[in-house]
Amino acid sequence: QVPLVEFGGGSVQPGGSLRLSCTASGSTLRYYAIGWFRQAPGKEREGLLCISPDGDVSSYPDSMNDRFTISRDNSRNTVYLQMNNLQPEDTAVYYCNTDPADVSACSGVTPMNYWGKGTLVTVSS
Repeated sequence: QVPLVEFGGGSVQPGGSLRLSCTASGSTLRYYAIGWFRQAPGKEREGLLCISPDGDVSSYPDSMNDRFTISRDNSRNTVYLQMNNLQPEDTAVYYCNTDPADVSACSGVTPMNYWGKGTLVTVSS
C-alpha cells in the first residue's frame, strides 16, 4: 500500500510529448524500484519500463518503449516517464508502482495488488 501518486497526463495531438511524474509524500523513493505501467481500454495492464534504486533501467517483456524514457531525481523524490511521439494507441491510464514485498527490485504486474488512480493520457487528432 505504497502511497504513490502519478500526475502529468493530459490530452495531446499525435506526435506530441508528455512527461509523467511519480512521487510519494511522506516517504522516500530513493530505495524503491519504480515501474511504469499502463492500461488501455479493452487491454490488459502492461509494464513499460522500470528503474532500480541505482538507476539501472529495464524494459518489460514485449514493451514497445523506444519512444519512452524513464529516469529518477532523488532530490525531488520523483520518477519520471518521458513520452515522445505519442500515438493514439498510447491512450491509456498510466500508473507507477513498486512490489510491496520487495520494493528494491523491479517486478511485474502480478505481485502488485494495489494501484492508485493513475493519470490519463489521451492522444487524438
